[in-house]
Amino acid sequence: MTTTQQSNTKTQWLYLFIVLAVLLNFTGLFIPILAPDGTLYAVIAKTMAQRSDFVNLIVHNADWLDKPHFPFWMAAFSFKLFGISTWAYKLPGILFMLMGAWYTYLLAKLLYNKEVALWSVLILLTSQHIILSNNDVRAEPYLTGLLIAAVYYFYLAYTRNKLWQLVWGALFTACAIMTKGMFALVPIGGAIAGHLLITKQWKQLFNWRWLVAAVLIGIFILPEIYCLYEQFDAHPEKVVFGQTDVSGVKFFFWDSQFGRFFNTGPIKGKGDPSFFIHTTLWAFLPWSLILFAAIWHFIKIGIKSVHQREWLCISGSLLTFLLFSASKFQLPHYLNIVFPFFAIITAHYLAGLQTERTIRAVRGVQIGLVVLLLLAIVALHYYFRPDEFEWDDTITLAVWLGLLIVIPNRFPSADYRQTAFRTLIVAFIVNLYLNLAFYPSLLKYQAGSEAAVWINNHNPQKLPLVQSWEDANYPMEFYIDQPLTVINEDGTGKLPQAPFIFYGPATVVESLRAKGYRVEKQVSFQRYWISRLKPKFLNRATRNELVTPMEVVIVR
Repeated sequence: MTTTQQSNTKTQWLYLFIVLAVLLNFTGLFIPILAPDGTLYAVIAKTMAQRSDFVNLIVHNADWLDKPHFPFWMAAFSFKLFGISTWAYKLPGILFMLMGAWYTYLLAKLLYNKEVALWSVLILLTSQHIILSNNDVRAEPYLTGLLIAAVYYFYLAYTRNKLWQLVWGALFTACAIMTKGMFALVPIGGAIAGHLLITKQWKQLFNWRWLVAAVLIGIFILPEIYCLYEQFDAHPEKVVFGQTDVSGVKFFFWDSQFGRFFNTGPIKGKGDPSFFIHTTLWAFLPWSLILFAAIWHFIKIGIKSVHQREWLCISGSLLTFLLFSASKFQLPHYLNIVFPFFAIITAHYLAGLQTERTIRAVRGVQIGLVVLLLLAIVALHYYFRPDEFEWDDTITLAVWLGLLIVIPNRFPSADYRQTAFRTLIVAFIVNLYLNLAFYPSLLKYQAGSEAAVWINNHNPQKLPLVQSWEDANYPMEFYIDQPLTVINEDGTGKLPQAPFIFYGPATVVESLRAKGYRVEKQVSFQRYWISRLKPKFLNRATRNELVTPMEVVIVR
């Protein structure tokens, strides 16, 4: 068999599974947007599209200063094209994530070979938090795609010395900065500068091209600076974070990122140095244990042959990882941006496994992990009892369980692909169950979105709508098709003239009755803050102890 035929044999299954992995990431497209952050961002983009105002970020008719504009621009453009809906909000984020998968492929192929590149894409697209983020779309899918694209073009600019590649790298970097802030420079700069530092390429490190890139980035972020200046700096009388004379430009360059890192900004948090270690354990499942082995192996071997290896992926990921770990503001989804690097490191390690002892050890660990993940899904199904689990979902999962048995056994035990495909297929089983059965059932307890859809279909007179304030009230505001008046949680606030529709807890409904209003109950929902799941809620037998009854009533 020729070298080309051997290569084709090793990769023939990968193209099919990449297509299936892309489809897997679209299975959450129509699941309602998760509160609070996802629906908050969707409300901002909805307001932007409805007002055709792409300068100001507005929530509840008040100025909002937290994140830059780029993700909201993309979602608002999608709303303009397709109308306001769940899938129109999620679509651009998923597409940017898929763009990231494409650039992960290009970078891995440039650094290693086609086989590693294809596995890198599969590992990335089947990592647990990547699939979750393509369901719960925030800034991270955009940022993940933009960052790896920037690293790819800057690496090309360094190796091939082409100006247009520098321009593309600067453009993607600027978009990343306009997505999350200045810390977007850390993984990009860490990857390129780390590689050059470790391999002692001092002339390349201080090459004029990086100054040109910095100037281009400064030019490309001017739309963000203009918007922030127009909304905040030009209006020092506005009250933001409880004070006036707030600079949006200063917040963008300092407080939004460095202020959080040093815990000196208006938004504060608590740091735990080990947070991202145990986060990686579950967020990069089912590949996380192989990743840890791959990083250890890379460093162990790499220090013996520094100049013969690439240090892009290890530098970009570990520098970002260490900075996030030192930060006082930590959330699990922050780590997504280095997953393309993690995927390449993991794929290169897997494809390079040669000794039977190592392959056997990796296989044993992954078989144990596969069994644990399958048992976890069985336990979740037994206790949660999803309402949305249909016969076609059963058939789909049964087919994938069959593939889990058949496909890995096509490869000899000494072939890394037996372990890789077994790990890959269990990722499909877990996430198909989550996106086809678990999350659709779970979102029934996001009462705001459920109530909004009901009201849209049962309010032909377009009666005014009132909602009591709650921590996660943005689902109602996004999904409702009419203006919304918000009153305090205790029922106090300015009410419209009766009759009107009211949505809120049963306790507030009783307070309206006490004020002399005649209340006609229409429908009830159960509310739970589903982004903070607890075992007691996941257990169907004890769930009612944690849910809050929410009612839709007509007040006359």
